[in-house]
Amino acid sequence: MNHILTMLDSLRRPRLLIQAARIGAAEYRRAIHLRRHLGPGRLPRSGEALMQLLEIEAHMDARRKTGEATYSATDHVDILIVMMGEARLLRAAHPPAQPM
Repeated sequence: MNHILTMLDSLRRPRLLIQAARIGAAEYRRAIHLRRHLGPGRLPRSGEALMQLLEIEAHMDARRKTGEATYSATDHVDILIVMMGEARLLRAAHPPAQPM
C-alpha cells in the first residue's frame, strides 16, 4: 500500500492538470468514475485499482509529452481525478500508525 502511495506522490504533472483534478476530486464517486475507466464488472480494491490507473495515466502522459493527436487533456484530468479519489480512499482505510 505504501509503495502505491509513494509512486503517486512522486508523479510530476503540469500544475494546471493537477489543479483541475483537485477540483474534480471533491466530487469523486467511485461507482461512477472508476467504472468509466475500468469498465463493467466488479470494482477492484483501491490499491489494485490505483495500479491499473497508474498504467493508464502513464500512457496518457506519454501521449501528452509526444503531442499525439489522440491525447485529450479532459480525459487526462478525469483519470487524475479518479486516481486522487482512490488514493484518498486508500489513505482513509490505512491511516499512518501513531507513535507510542
